[in-house]
Amino acid sequence: MLKDETIRRVLKFRDDRDWRQFHTPKDLAISLNLEAAELLEIFQWSGADLECRDKADKLREELADVLSCCILMADVCGLDLDEIVNEKVTKNAVKYPVEKARGNAAKYTELH
Repeated sequence: MLKDETIRRVLKFRDDRDWRQFHTPKDLAISLNLEAAELLEIFQWSGADLECRDKADKLREELADVLSCCILMADVCGLDLDEIVNEKVTKNAVKYPVEKARGNAAKYTELH
């Protein structure tokens, strides 16, 4: 889990450069999607090779960018990351009860 110290470091990096003025929810949402696309690109054309071992360095870098964008977005929107993630896990637990979803990749609307 991300430590508060790590979150503060990301925010300090931004604030030391006076970049908050550029971090609107719209622009952060765009940045988040661009960084997520860069993460996805690591696996493009990989065929059956779905392992992360050979991609670990690039994977670490792009995942860090995605997480940093999430931290910045939550800050600008006044959201507590722990709170919103826990709320979502609680909602998903209702949608995907263990007895129906265990070992099943079906969407919740298709679980019987």
